[in-house]
Amino acid sequence: MADYMPHTPDEISEMLGFLGMTSVDELFVAIPAALQLGRALNLPDGHSEPDVRADFQAYARRNSGASSTLLCFAGAGSYDHEIPPVVKALGSRSEFVTAYTPYQPEVAQGVLQAVFEFQTMVARLAGLPISNASLYDGAASLVEAVNLTAASSGNPVVWISSGVQPHWRQVLATFAEGTGHDIRDVPLRNGQADFSSMTGTPGVIVVANPTYLGTLDDVEGAKALALQHGAKLVVAADPITASLLKSPGSQGADVVIGEGQALGTPLSFGGPYLGLFACADAELRRLPGRLVGETLDVDGTRAYVTTLRAREQDIRREKATSNVCSNQTLMAVWAAIQLGWLGTKGIREVALRSIQGTRYLRDELIKIDGVEALTGDAPVTRDAAVVLPISASLAIERLAEEGFLAGISVSALTGGGDRSIDASVVENTLLVAATEKRTRVEIDALVAATEKIVR
Repeated sequence: MADYMPHTPDEISEMLGFLGMTSVDELFVAIPAALQLGRALNLPDGHSEPDVRADFQAYARRNSGASSTLLCFAGAGSYDHEIPPVVKALGSRSEFVTAYTPYQPEVAQGVLQAVFEFQTMVARLAGLPISNASLYDGAASLVEAVNLTAASSGNPVVWISSGVQPHWRQVLATFAEGTGHDIRDVPLRNGQADFSSMTGTPGVIVVANPTYLGTLDDVEGAKALALQHGAKLVVAADPITASLLKSPGSQGADVVIGEGQALGTPLSFGGPYLGLFACADAELRRLPGRLVGETLDVDGTRAYVTTLRAREQDIRREKATSNVCSNQTLMAVWAAIQLGWLGTKGIREVALRSIQGTRYLRDELIKIDGVEALTGDAPVTRDAAVVLPISASLAIERLAEEGFLAGISVSALTGGGDRSIDASVVENTLLVAATEKRTRVEIDALVAATEKIVR
């Protein structure tokens, strides 16, 4: 893209003349005076382009990120995984640089086939027959899953495990203000959703596998409870961990959702991310977003097209089952390349090394005097929560000075905590994660630095 080129006075006059106006101010005469600022903007004088560039480069140097100066041990849904060069080389081709699933199959067979392969691999990880062509992120997938399953069950009451990623739950609560869904948080006990205190009849039950604390909800127990109440079961699953666990679909999930960032998307200040969504055959007509299908063209050659689009808002308008019009095709293509490159054996190795690294990190941290595991002896997978003798936010700040992005403050992540975590320890709870990129030497270095700062 070329540099910004402002309009010349002659060009502005020409455009105004075409509109029958004499000044730019006439464009805004319809705005009431009470709504106008009435004064000049409080902006500094202009600077030369080199001076502005130098200022922004100075701002950039104040940032420290996982890809530059800090060893990353943060997780909670976004992870610092290895991205092979082949993923970057193929995924960065100009043919794939789009957020949209193409409508014109005659000119987009390559992208459509890549998305079809993505759907196939996501469906295999989920253990369900149908996957869509992706959504914006895990939070969007959760909202769409609740919309679909509540409509399917006919009951707007949603029981959601407090182990589901807190930001996702916040997004769901925001949308529920408009949709009218009754969202009820299920507390955790020993790292699992504890339904014993819940009353009433749910239409949807949502559990996490794993939870944001790294523990595992009882998916089969949640399915039995769903059957008892005639409810639908949604499982928020991590695609990497899913390669080692029984698939949610095999345990009875009606819908499986997840965040696909771990599948080839680098950490990048919060996005773009990739929403994963898979469902049972019974929910196919309500499936949100795009769906790519395989067919034959007039010559009998295998071909790919978008299909079942009559359920979407641009076709059915107010009768649509979802208002999602776009998706994350570029990130889905990257995920397909990453999954294809790793294969079944490779993704299991990534998962195993990540889980082993996280468990080793937790076990070494709790050897430090005053450090305890938040969830006791409960097994951990992707993440682990430890309680420090000092504030987690202070520890993160101090450890950044030592060269580590040490983790995430659970208090900050949850907005002050929830009823699943004792209020007396939430401020001191640190959530850590170690992917396959983290070596034992790096983990030991973080433990040594942690011991130093807590003393």
